[in-house]
Parts: sequence; C-alpha cells; structure tokens
Amino acid sequence: MTSDKLLRARAYEEERLPAVPADLLPHYHLTGSVGWINDPNGFSLYKNEYHLFFQYNPYDVKWDTMHWGHVKTRDFIRWQRLPLALAPDEGYDASGCFSGSAIELPDGRHLLMYTGVRQEGEPGREAEYQTQCLALGDGVDYRKYAGNPVITAASLPAGGSPRDFRDPRIWQENGRYFAVVGNRCPDGSGAILLYQSEDAFEWRFASVLARSANQYGRMWECPDFFPLDGRQVLLVSPQEMKSAGPEFIDGNTTLCLIGQYDGDSFRFTREREQTIDYGLDFYAPQTVRAADGRRIMIAWMQYWNSVDYRPPQGLPFFGQMTLPRELRVRQGRLIQNPVRELEPYRGAAVSYRNVPLQDGELELPGIKGRCLDMTVWIQPDQRGPVFGSFTVTAAAGGGCRTRIVCRPDKGTVAVDRSSSGLPDTILNRRAFSVRFPEGKLKLRLLLDRYSLELFVNDGEQAATFVVFSPEEADGVSFSAAGSLLLDVDKYDLEFT
Repeated sequence: MTSDKLLRARAYEEERLPAVPADLLPHYHLTGSVGWINDPNGFSLYKNEYHLFFQYNPYDVKWDTMHWGHVKTRDFIRWQRLPLALAPDEGYDASGCFSGSAIELPDGRHLLMYTGVRQEGEPGREAEYQTQCLALGDGVDYRKYAGNPVITAASLPAGGSPRDFRDPRIWQENGRYFAVVGNRCPDGSGAILLYQSEDAFEWRFASVLARSANQYGRMWECPDFFPLDGRQVLLVSPQEMKSAGPEFIDGNTTLCLIGQYDGDSFRFTREREQTIDYGLDFYAPQTVRAADGRRIMIAWMQYWNSVDYRPPQGLPFFGQMTLPRELRVRQGRLIQNPVRELEPYRGAAVSYRNVPLQDGELELPGIKGRCLDMTVWIQPDQRGPVFGSFTVTAAAGGGCRTRIVCRPDKGTVAVDRSSSGLPDTILNRRAFSVRFPEGKLKLRLLLDRYSLELFVNDGEQAATFVVFSPEEADGVSFSAAGSLLLDVDKYDLEFT
C-alpha cells in the first residue's frame, strides 16, 4: 500500500506545481519547481526512457527530511514530471531516503537502491545510522523491498562507520550485480566500498576500492564507477577538501580518479586525479550509459558552502541540475561537453570571424542574450603586441555582470560572479589552470536564467556557476590587453 507520507507529498506537488509561473523557472535546466533539491539519484535507462530522481524536500526551500522526486526524458533536455517516488515512511528510513541509484532488472522491474537513515538512542542523545535499501517499481510507482535494509553495518570492514555509510551506485556486469558505497574510515577519512550480489537482493562485501587517506578531503560521498575509453573512472564528492593550488577548492567539492580495474581481484589502481568541475556550483555527479553507448553525467548545480544563501527573487524552489554532459577520456584526462541533444534547440547563428581586438572593449551586433549557446575562439594577432589578457563579460546590465578572464601569461581562466546578484559573503571567484596551445583558446558558454556553464578547449575543463542577475541583464562584450583575433558563434536557445 502507498503510505500516508507519500500520498501527502504527492498531493502537495499536485497542488503547488501548476501554480509556479513558467517565467520563474530555468529555460532548460531541471529544477524541483517547488521546494528544495540536491543530489541527482537513480539516473538510469528504463524501458527506453531516461529516468532521474533527486533528493527532495517538497515543503520548503531548505534541506529537510529527504524524499525522492522523479522525472524522465528522451533527449536530456525536456523533462516530464512524474509522481514523487519515495518518502521516509519506514523505520529504517524514517530520517530520510538519502541518495542512491537505479537499474532495470531482467524481469522488467525498475530497481532503486538508496540509503535509509534512522535515529537511535535516548531523546537528546540520538545517533544517526545509515543502511542500503531497495525499492521496486514500474517507472511510476515504487514499493520498498520487504527485506530492507539489504546492506547494513554488519558487512562493513573493520572500523567502518555505520553513521557515514551512504549513496550506493549499482550496476550489472557479467551476470552479477555490484555496488559502490561511500564510507568513513577510523581515521575520519573517506573510503569507497565495493559490494557484490548474484541477484541484486543479497549482498556481500568485496573490497575497499579506494581511500582518501585524508589526501583529497575526508568523507567521500556519491561514488560512481564505470569504464570509459579503455580506463576505469571513479567519481566521488569529498567533504572538507583542503585546496592545494588551483586544482581544488576548500569545502565540499568533486574528484575524478582515473585508472585501471581488475574485476577478478576487485582492485582499482589510480593513475590520475583531477577536479571534475572547476566552478563553484557542482556536486554529487551521477552518470548513465546511454542507449547509443555514450556516458552521460548530470550533477547538482550548487555548492554546499553557500546553501544558506537564498535568491533575492523569492523563488518557490532552491537548487537545479546541470545540463547533462557527454564524457570521454582523452590523453588520460576526463573530458566533458554538453549533450549533443541541445543542438536542435539552437536558433539561427550569429557569427564573426577574425575580428581584431586590441587594448579595448568591443560589443558585436547580435551578440547578446541570457538563454544562449556561444562559442568564442581567440588567437594572437601577429600584427600587434602580445595579448596579456582577454575577458568575456556576459549577463551584463543594470550594474550586473559575470566576467571570464583569460590570462595566457599565467595559464589560467578565472570566472568572477561577484556582480551577479549573489552576496559578498560567499565565494564568488574561481581561477583554474588551462592550456593555451600556441596562444589559442576556445570557450563555450551556456547561459540560462540562473546559471553559467563554461567549457574550455573542447571540454578539457568545465566550470559551473549559479548567477542571479536579472534576466534583462543580457549584454555581452569582449575586451583585451594586447592584440588578438576573435571568432564568435552565438545561438539563442529556443524552447517554445
């Protein structure tokens, strides 16, 4: 039977969602429309459609006892809202249905695997415990498995924390099922545990797949583990990261480990570590293998260190997802670009080629907008002085602007959103290292009502930022110190 908690949450959605004005929502980024969302969950291909669930509090624009919201899509751009999938209505998940994943079983059922959270202890001295649980459904309605929880503290390696034990990522491989789960070690640092099963219902511990050893943050959340272009990729979201140069930032961030995996010994050997996204609003990424073989990633477009800030518009929702991205591994590095399904939503191109820019600022006719896909190429102009910097200013007007400053002499790109409608009390500027091959650089900008996603050099770096400039702030300009040549392709994105 459907629980009263789930029925109440679904009824609340049905009442509130139709009342949300479309002009308050992002044009092409997914949000909860009402309430709070954070981590994407259950990103999966089920009956030829892509389903996505998300951590969800429908009742308020702040984190609280977590439910699972639910949407589906065929093209990663347009999402259909489905009834809320999970509510915290059992003893083992009464304090929240935390993050997890999903797969289609051979019998046609959709299997959700999630972390159930409960409190134990005397009043005022309760402790939180986390276990891994299952629910099965048909793409709309889900029923929790009678044998929950299926992975408990009894299966933890020695010293593993039963209180930080969450975010299972399930997959099927060679007739067996596997899941990676985040855990905390006795020294307080994070680890990723691997479990295996013959039937997806009875699980046993296989190995400690990776540890942070307090080198890359502490607790590791939201793991994902998959093969890609001859390598094995492990994505994690570390808490309490301490930056070491421009590669990582302090706080809760993301980490990509690339290496090799021996499926017989369950051993993962790391060859490279890198940040997944170099912006300020990207966390808990999750991937799906598309029907055509592509690996597609989506993430929560927010930074835990700034969630106490509320947007000035009084929006009925908080939190949104990134545009889904296609992943590759090239020269040992994770590469990411917007899904190609965005391209049919482009309007007519406005293009310029070999525009000279020297020691000044330039606006180009037709180059403006807040719902756009724009690519910019720069290269040195041999006829003038070497350029020391190049800046793209976007979402500009009424005292607002977001600046992308490129410095070939330093080998960096910096994004400054300090005049983008966010307070000075949060982090608003991020610089990161990039390549300038022969002094050239390629930038692709995706702008939406509340966001900027930047892709550098065909996806060698991506950087994601929430912005809250008014939508009428749609100006775009270019400036340089020195001499360069500029190419621009700009498309308005149209979603009528």
